[in-house]
Amino acid sequence: MNRLKRAFTFGSPAELARIGVILALLGLIIFGGLRYDNFLSAFNILSFLRYNSMFALIALGMTFVIITGGIDLSVGATAAMASVVAALLSGHHWAAGLGGGVLAGLAVGILNGFLVSRMRIQPFIATLATMLAASGTGLLLAGNQSVSVSYDTGFTAIGQDDFLGFPIAAWIAGLAYVVGWLVLEKRPVGRHILAIGDGEQTARMMGLNVERNLALVYAASGALAGLAGVILASQFGAGQPTEGVGWELFAIAAVVVGGTLLTGGSGSVGATLAGALLLGMVFNILNFENGLGWISLSAYWQSIIRGAFLLGVVILQARLQQRVKLS
Repeated sequence: MNRLKRAFTFGSPAELARIGVILALLGLIIFGGLRYDNFLSAFNILSFLRYNSMFALIALGMTFVIITGGIDLSVGATAAMASVVAALLSGHHWAAGLGGGVLAGLAVGILNGFLVSRMRIQPFIATLATMLAASGTGLLLAGNQSVSVSYDTGFTAIGQDDFLGFPIAAWIAGLAYVVGWLVLEKRPVGRHILAIGDGEQTARMMGLNVERNLALVYAASGALAGLAGVILASQFGAGQPTEGVGWELFAIAAVVVGGTLLTGGSGSVGATLAGALLLGMVFNILNFENGLGWISLSAYWQSIIRGAFLLGVVILQARLQQRVKLS
């Protein structure tokens, strides 16, 4: 349990990363507010929260998966497939679209959990297989084209409307993070998940049901990806079977930037949210910078910057871990 103890010791790599991501996020907000005229406008803030709620949701699920020492490569394809299912069902009722999308994601998550916990297949291979299956299923259901949602049942309100001055999608993501924080920090299952990441064999010796907890973690990741797909369909007015490419990388990046160790056994829901917002803020600032005309970065260059940013964080995390081991 040494790794688990180090993760919650002040000055550990995880603790330093969590503090660093919050400071970096605050620094970017101050920089953007001082440099760009409309950066802190209500329109930009609400648009930012509305759009990034999808990525925050898949990052939340990825946090729990990575804490166990696993990985879920299927979240992007699952969200895309769920967006198609939600669009197809949105004509019946907004609740049908919402429930159908979440259940589609949950089904993929349950399959992932079964493959990892019962079949003992490595998470990378298991979720790679379901990623391909979910992507193909989404394309098959959509007929290889976007699927329009119904505008008569109120389904689009989920991704486009506001409640008490904030986007409904942001409220959904915020509520999901509150529940995630309570599970990880206040419930026994949270301690069990941390223990599994710290060492499966040790967790078994402690009498923990490793298989059940792994199944729950992957099911939750799938359901959250499905919920992100619902917001995707509602926000853009169509199910997008070709969307979701690279979403899993964004989620992993947000989790790692937030200080969760890829080796498992440590993690923070709040820091993951800060990491997701930080990555979204980087591209929000790049868009504003493009508007000033000083630079002109295409989406390809933005992907390069994202990769370089993630690489820098991973290298820093590795250096901090090495320093703690030597101390």
